[in-house]
Amino acid sequence: MLAPQTALRTGTTFAGYVIRRELGRGGMSVVYLADDPKHHRPVALKVLYPELTVTTAASRFLREIDIAATLTHPNILPLYDSGEAEGRLYYVMPYVESGSLRQRLHDQRQLPIPDAVRIARAVADALGHAHDHGIIHRDVKPENILFEGEHPVVVDFGIARAVSEAVSEHITEEGAVVGTPAYMSPEQASGDSDIGPAADQYALACVLYEMLAGDPPFTGTTRSVLARHVVDRVPPLATVRPGVPRPIRQTILRALAKAPADRFRTMREFADALVEPETDADADSSIAVLPFVNMSGSPEDEYFGDGIAEEILTALTRIPGLRVASRSSSFVFKDKYPNVRVVGELLNVRAVLEGSVRRAGSTIRITVQLVDSSDGYQLWSERYDFEPKDVFAIQDAIAANVAGALRVVLRDDTRRAMVRAQPSDIGAYDLYLRGLQFLHERRKKSLIFAQQMFERAVERDSTFARAYAGIAESCVLLEHFFPREGHDRNLERADAASRKALELDPELPDAHATLGFVLWLSEEFPEAEREFQRAMALDPTHFESRYLYARASFQHGDLERALALFEEASRLQEDHETAFFAAQTLSALGRHEEAEAAYRRALPIIERHLELNPDDARAITMGAVAFSRLRDKARAIEWAERAATVDPEDASVCYNLACLFALEGERDRAFDRLACAVKAGFAHWDWIAHDPDLHSLRDDPRFLELVSER
Repeated sequence: MLAPQTALRTGTTFAGYVIRRELGRGGMSVVYLADDPKHHRPVALKVLYPELTVTTAASRFLREIDIAATLTHPNILPLYDSGEAEGRLYYVMPYVESGSLRQRLHDQRQLPIPDAVRIARAVADALGHAHDHGIIHRDVKPENILFEGEHPVVVDFGIARAVSEAVSEHITEEGAVVGTPAYMSPEQASGDSDIGPAADQYALACVLYEMLAGDPPFTGTTRSVLARHVVDRVPPLATVRPGVPRPIRQTILRALAKAPADRFRTMREFADALVEPETDADADSSIAVLPFVNMSGSPEDEYFGDGIAEEILTALTRIPGLRVASRSSSFVFKDKYPNVRVVGELLNVRAVLEGSVRRAGSTIRITVQLVDSSDGYQLWSERYDFEPKDVFAIQDAIAANVAGALRVVLRDDTRRAMVRAQPSDIGAYDLYLRGLQFLHERRKKSLIFAQQMFERAVERDSTFARAYAGIAESCVLLEHFFPREGHDRNLERADAASRKALELDPELPDAHATLGFVLWLSEEFPEAEREFQRAMALDPTHFESRYLYARASFQHGDLERALALFEEASRLQEDHETAFFAAQTLSALGRHEEAEAAYRRALPIIERHLELNPDDARAITMGAVAFSRLRDKARAIEWAERAATVDPEDASVCYNLACLFALEGERDRAFDRLACAVKAGFAHWDWIAHDPDLHSLRDDPRFLELVSER
């Protein structure tokens, strides 16, 4: 820690400048307002602390200052003078009366979005100019952004490097890094000596985050802030400042990537991305449906509110021109009672449908409200009291009223598509909703329970097509994600159930898509293709059919078709798995530059998914693989270990982590995860025997021992 400097007194002369008063002091210097008698002008005189003035290093300091003084740009405050006097190093700049960005943040805390973006773009332009001349600022922060009226200018170019060059043993409080902790890039925080332009980009993104949020991304003690820059995820900006357009939030998030290679290539690319959109073409026709709150007083009734909300969500997806946030995105808000403006920001939707369900004896009450996420005002609300047998009509009425409130025109064919075949037995429907609750959890025990609920539903109503489709989906997911030897019955049951569903309702897209997946797993590829295509023809908005068809095409080696289908699915719904597998497909096609770009696009989508679903080990694994493909071993290993901690017993996760560790040369970790996969029931022994990702393990005695135990 540097000792305080003895202040220069008012009226005294230092290096030919007459001191008026002290303006402020920071970690390296004291700033004075002074008079320049020679040129008859006020100046800002910065005098470094005595501890930073080492006679043998002064020449290096002045050399760096001279280099920075060559910069000429409208948003860079020039240097007038520099030197050494009375055993202290100093430099001189124009005096700017309008103050610094720090002062504005102190007065306003959060700046208007257009002002924050304008300031950041101007600073980015200045930094880009400096980078073109080989100069890195290294200490971008609100104190170093001043205003000439409303015109921002950047100060102290090259000063941090000059101090570093001058005396490396007296740099900051930590004594090992140059910069200000709250705005310091991970590479600076880690003490790396090779600091490039990307560090300035990260720092400016921290400043922009603070202009919008009121605080920088990470706060705390110096040591904790440095550590958080290196390892912590950036807190979602939408939670502290609703209203920031999504493109701006995404731009900031990319500039705050931990790895420099994951940020924008140049400051100008960063500035170009910071353009606030005038309108959002999707905003007026987009909605998220939150799970309905259970007001019945019994936790056992949770499934009912979730199921009703999902049924309404599904009906809304069949309306052309209406973009509906996926269930996996909107249902993560269950039990969180979020501000609808935050939901709108996170999911990029104009409206949010929320509601509650109360069951009392033979009566059900549903209260719903459609809220504009931009301002929190209601667009429509209603209360329904009805008997259980009328639940289907109420669901249809809610969906139609939502469409009307959003000014979406419903044609007759759309109305027919929204109405789904319903069971004759309300008890069967109740069991079906129970099954849906567990189907989406994608865990082994949950899938088994879902299958049991669907089977009980068809026992009560043997004509309930959607319950048969639920049986098929739960069985095929069990077979796909948790395969075990001797479990072929799951595939047989899925085949029979999907065909029964189609016998009862030949136009049920879910059943066609599931049957296609069953046929693909059974290696009946032409038949599988026909089913996938039929599902897509019946419902052009059906995301699952395109996604499953793409996965099947990829595994079958039809990579061009897989890529086209993944891209089609991505246009229907932002989905982390779709984005990831599109990158995997490009890699398999040998289009490596495009694949790298796709992995970079996929990572923010995966990270957004994990913000809402932090315990999704499969998504974490995908992120680990993406980092590995981008040659960021440290982050790949970090994410892989995180996935193993979150769900250490998922066979597929264990296997994929074994492949990643093997590719990264981590043999012991690879064998640990491979043994975990086998113990958890991973039954794709042909994959273990032939997967090229495991090639580096096959000459190890542990591999032979593992295979021999089959």
